[in-house]
Amino acid sequence: MAKAPVQVVWFKRDLRIHDHAPLATAAVAGPVLPVFAIEPEQWQTPDSALRHWQFAADSLVDLSTALATLGLPLCLYQGSIVELLAGLKAHYGDLVLHSHQETGNDWSFERDKRVHLWCRQHGIAWQESRQHGVIRGLTRRTGQQTRWEAHWETLMTAPTETAPRNARVAQGWEQFHHLDTSQLRGLTLGFDTTPCPERQPGGRNEGRALWRSFVTQRGRRYRGSLSKPLLAWEFGSRLSPHLAWGTLSMREVVQSLRRQREKHAEDSQWSRSLRAFTSRLYWHCHFIQKLESEPSMEHQTLHPALRGLRERDPDHPNLTAWKNGQTGVPLVDACMRSLTATGWLNFRMRAMLISHATFGLGLHWHEPALHLARLFTDFEPGIHYPQVQMQAGATGTNALRVYNPIKQAEDNDPSGAFVARWVPELTALPLEWRAKPWALPESLRRRFGFQPGEHYPLPHDFEAEARHWKKMLYDLRRTPEAREDSQAIVDKLASQRRPSAKRAKKAKPANRQQLSLFDDGGLDNA
Repeated sequence: MAKAPVQVVWFKRDLRIHDHAPLATAAVAGPVLPVFAIEPEQWQTPDSALRHWQFAADSLVDLSTALATLGLPLCLYQGSIVELLAGLKAHYGDLVLHSHQETGNDWSFERDKRVHLWCRQHGIAWQESRQHGVIRGLTRRTGQQTRWEAHWETLMTAPTETAPRNARVAQGWEQFHHLDTSQLRGLTLGFDTTPCPERQPGGRNEGRALWRSFVTQRGRRYRGSLSKPLLAWEFGSRLSPHLAWGTLSMREVVQSLRRQREKHAEDSQWSRSLRAFTSRLYWHCHFIQKLESEPSMEHQTLHPALRGLRERDPDHPNLTAWKNGQTGVPLVDACMRSLTATGWLNFRMRAMLISHATFGLGLHWHEPALHLARLFTDFEPGIHYPQVQMQAGATGTNALRVYNPIKQAEDNDPSGAFVARWVPELTALPLEWRAKPWALPESLRRRFGFQPGEHYPLPHDFEAEARHWKKMLYDLRRTPEAREDSQAIVDKLASQRRPSAKRAKKAKPANRQQLSLFDDGGLDNA
């Protein structure tokens, strides 16, 4: 009887054992070897950072512990995945490679193409599974949106995969194991090393605890807190880094959320908040689909008519001030300093940072995008680059969103508490002057011992700058050629409609016999 080939399970940004189709499939087929390749080139890309690695390292420790409960190791290999596969092929002979599909940055895309080529050259079957609602090879959304929604719904309502309990380990794996989990957090791999003292910890256990606190307590105030930077930290889910690194699966979260919506159906505040959160999960996959369909968005302005407007200058003084939280605009600086320290910021403030950089300071979107990518612990390329281009007005199809930071401060930090926490230079000033300290009258400057330009920077004339760029972009978008390009972009990438609450309510319920997200390893009993 022929020996079954070794089933290599390649973990990437799916660091869990529950609802992990590649692991479940491999365990049925033969002896299993779970691997994670720490590829130095990946961590030297300009959108990688220490905080990403620290979150991943936390999650790998959890993953290793979880695999051990199944009698399986986690083989931690430092080097390229193709190198590792070549070594495994030489050692074991027959292999089958299992992994999830990934829509990552350009580096990961090129890496996956190298893996495909190697597998084809060596007769290795590579079985990839979907974990998001992204459709490979989708070339246009016009006329396909209903199909896309149906694929998303089918994936999200399918039974979750349980962790295999009878897996056999591939013997001899130790020679490919380079690191113990205790060594992970201390690795330096060439990434940006900006410290993140208030970073969210990684790992599935942390993700489950966050989810439970959200759907039992914090989430009730979610909808009313979304736009406010202080309240969003407390009442937002903050699951985004766990979804980015796959410690929780999107399907687990969607199915658990729908059960929670049933439980809270009689409470209107809960219902509105959980409905709002449901829409965010749908848009998560929608934006990743954009980068899947148009990978050039990572590097190139999407709309041809809007290319070449600004220089990509990494040493521009406006960019330096923006990065350091020294623009002289209090809410902008507070957001940047908070993000640097915590690795997380609510969506509206993220949008405002990009809006201020590109419209208020006249910067090209690309360098700010890289800087924010390095700061977001939850950096997800498929969401990040399309969102940055949209907020920068670079898609040529979306309404131009120019966020006035003074109005945003009045609306979303009315007490001034967020600015006071992160821009302590302004705490001596009366509340009504903290949003625009440059306008402080001379008499009050003397009274409070505060001199704009000396104790806090004077801002760039961001309102005039924004008017200039807004008019220029509007004019460029109005030519017949630009309108044709805009329609082509809409046809390829735009979602023409969102799933209605009525359709969502009628969705087929998840199989009640499967593990709940809060069962052992699931979310509902964390």
